[in-house]
Order: sequence, then C-alpha cells, then structure tokens
Amino acid sequence: MDFTLVGAALPAVGWAVHGSVLARRLAGARRDPLTGLHTRAGWTARTERLLDQHPNALVVLVDLDDFKAINDQRGHPAGDAVLAATGRRLNDWVGRHGIAARIGGDEFVAIVTDSAHTTGLNALRTALDRPVHHNGGVLPVSASVGRCHRADLPVPTLTDALSAADTAMYAVKGHGRRNTHH
Repeated sequence: MDFTLVGAALPAVGWAVHGSVLARRLAGARRDPLTGLHTRAGWTARTERLLDQHPNALVVLVDLDDFKAINDQRGHPAGDAVLAATGRRLNDWVGRHGIAARIGGDEFVAIVTDSAHTTGLNALRTALDRPVHHNGGVLPVSASVGRCHRADLPVPTLTDALSAADTAMYAVKGHGRRNTHH
C-alpha cells in the first residue's frame, strides 16, 4: 500500500466531507424548520429575479391576526401548529408558480409570477382563515393580507413591492380583520 498516496488523499476527502456538511447547513438555513418554507434570505434572492423577469408578478404579505393570544392562551405547540398550517396553505396557494416564505414570527410572504396562476386572493384569505385542529381542539385563525402587483410600481424593486404590500396589509388591519387589500 502506498502510504504517500493515502496521506495525500485524506485531506481532500476531509475537505469534501466538510464541504458537504456546510452545503447542507446552508440549504437548511434557507428553509424555516417549522414550516419548510424559505426563510427571508432564501426567498429574497430568488424573488428579486422573478420580479425582474415577470411583468405580472404579484407580491403578497400575510400577517396572522392575534397570534400572540394563541401562544399565550393555548401554548407554543398550538402556535406552532397554526404557523405550520399557514405555511402549508400559503405554499399550496402559490403552487408551482411562485415562492412562499416565513420571514419571521407570524409573518409570511409570497410571490407568484402571475396571479392568474392562482385561485385568487379571496381563496387565499379563505384558506388562511380556516381553523386549525390541534390536540383535539380547534384553534381559530385569521390573517390580514396585503398585496402589490409589479405593474403598480414605478420602479419594480422588491423593496418597493414589500413596502406597498405592507402598507396595504396594515390598511386591512385598520379596517377590520379577514380582509384583503391592495
């Protein structure tokens, strides 16, 4: 056995294993472990390209209403169940024509390349407002949804789209829940 060759190959094998571990960690960091959706960082990079390429793109911002009360009154596992269900519902609505993400706490965001590829914002609102079954009980859920079409922006940047969707979402919160605003 040629120990010189083995000695030279070991560092290369070690670096390959190390690189593989780092790649898996990076991929995991771009996914929210609770919902399986992209994180803000993973979503942003891909969304900027989609926004540039699709003139009919729609950006949607979702905020769960009274989520803190669920955690405080029913416990964090109940809150986790609501977050996971919201992630699934948003991801189902987006389908293959966009990307959904959990950007923090009880806030979610999505982009679809063309809203005609979805079931519509009313269907999204209905899906998000369905109760969640957890540990034999039913958790009430409602969400405020803001949206922004790329075509409505003077300059189609992701920052401006998110800002417009955020403004629309807070307008909904100001006019009562269970609404969608643009």
